[in-house]
Amino acid sequence: MIASRAELPQMILTRLTEELDKLSKHSTNGILIFYNHTVLWNLHFNDGKLIYATGGMHPVRRWNRALKQHCPNWDWNFESPELSENQPWECQLLAQGISRKQLSAIQAKLVIRTIVQECFFELGNSKDLKNDWKPTQKDIFHLPQLIALSSWEILSVLTKATNTQKKWQAAGLDHLSPCLAPILSPTANPQVIPDSEKKYFNSNFTLWDMAIEQEKSVTEVAVSIMPWVDKGVLELQKIPDLPLPTIKQVVAVTNSQSENKPITFVQEAVPKSVEKQPLIACIDDSPVLAYTLRKILIPAGYQMLSIPEPMRGFSQLIEYKPDLILLDLLLPNADGYSICKFLRDTPIFRNTPIIFLTERNNPVDRAHAMLVGATEFLGKPPQPEDLLQIVQKYIR
Repeated sequence: MIASRAELPQMILTRLTEELDKLSKHSTNGILIFYNHTVLWNLHFNDGKLIYATGGMHPVRRWNRALKQHCPNWDWNFESPELSENQPWECQLLAQGISRKQLSAIQAKLVIRTIVQECFFELGNSKDLKNDWKPTQKDIFHLPQLIALSSWEILSVLTKATNTQKKWQAAGLDHLSPCLAPILSPTANPQVIPDSEKKYFNSNFTLWDMAIEQEKSVTEVAVSIMPWVDKGVLELQKIPDLPLPTIKQVVAVTNSQSENKPITFVQEAVPKSVEKQPLIACIDDSPVLAYTLRKILIPAGYQMLSIPEPMRGFSQLIEYKPDLILLDLLLPNADGYSICKFLRDTPIFRNTPIIFLTERNNPVDRAHAMLVGATEFLGKPPQPEDLLQIVQKYIR
């Protein structure tokens, strides 16, 4: 029996409830990972309590929305002291804000509750989810114990997310994501939109963002614009996440003293001070693929730089000069062939091995790839032995 579209979110939330209940009863420490072929979610636990949730399309936008609600006067956009890569940057910033008395523990808890609730809602919209468990050390977050969400608090947040999900479905919106942004159609007459609303349709606001700005529920916001969408005045499109500020990260170096240098987070930050390990850049929008590649490459002695958006991440490629580039052939907002040609036309990448990751591997695609300067093809998702073999072939 195949579940209907309306039943899927409830099934996922029920499964999530069961997993969370198991973890809270056993006072576990680690990360509960949910993933499919497009999304990756990490639920961080300490002593059986939920510390934080990360993942999805727009973690920085989500963070900004929560701060706007609960601590609007906190200026977190600064060059922060040393941050560790072993825990979410958001938790570390919250801990620093509390220690500097820039926000209270209650404010931090409200921020976490709001972010977790939004994550639970988006988790409920995901299909074909698998889950995994990664144990971690206890007490790595340096946050007051009262900030973590206990089992009954998790249930409360999950109930709110479920209720929001039901309202979203009842309004006939279950085929949409609140992470989409309403954008004025190029052929539409802008005069039909009230002047007070036009500022929201300039590619800067998702439905989640509009809900905070207008102090409405996300369902109310979506329902209010759907007549314009149906008439072709507005289009719902994906937009990129907001950038993170330059921050410092603690880098573990085994053969020399560590050196803390300012770096910009993409998904994995790569320290310049580690010179002996070859660096591999992956240009792909899938966090699941990035997670898979990281599990293969890091234990084999390589560093990895993940670039989800090629043009916005080009400065990272210039800065870190990877030894090899893995490039997805089919990107949502860019063409892999065009990106490859662009890289080849840049002198610094003229001789860098560029390996296409693709499910399409026919003579036409190979010929086109060779014309734009690709080095080789690799099946997607890559098998560990195939990936390591091709990497070792081009990185001596």
